Amino acid sequence: MARAPRYKLADTAQQVVGGFLLAGPFVVTEEVWTLATRMTWFHAGVTVAIVFAIGYGALYEADDDRDPDREAEVAGVPLRFVSLMFVSFGSVAILALTLTAPTTFLTDPDLTTVERAGITARAVSVGAIFSVVGAATADSVF
Repeated sequence: MARAPRYKLADTAQQVVGGFLLAGPFVVTEEVWTLATRMTWFHAGVTVAIVFAIGYGALYEADDDRDPDREAEVAGVPLRFVSLMFVSFGSVAILALTLTAPTTFLTDPDLTTVERAGITARAVSVGAIFSVVGAATADSVF
């Protein structure tokens, strides 16, 4: 029986490359910000659940060499999966803030700072759907 690959910092580096590559186009797309403006927190929660499901499926269901029960854990969750979620959401958030997407797309002067932060969080959840695919693929391929 083949031994499962051990998690290394290089795995996170690969996730970062894949996550940033696929997150970029969605951070600067007006449609994503329009969707986020119209989403409720329920929609955002479902979107986050989708990101988690895609990430778990890509890491452990699509790759027979990985067994989540045999990996290093953080609070009972495989470290590789925790890293993938941080990269998936983090890469989108970093790009959104670095590229000033909230100030570019959220131009309504009546929006409060809290409302802008909420819309940004929802936009990050949308972008993370695509980022998780890139991050998980890079982790599995390289």
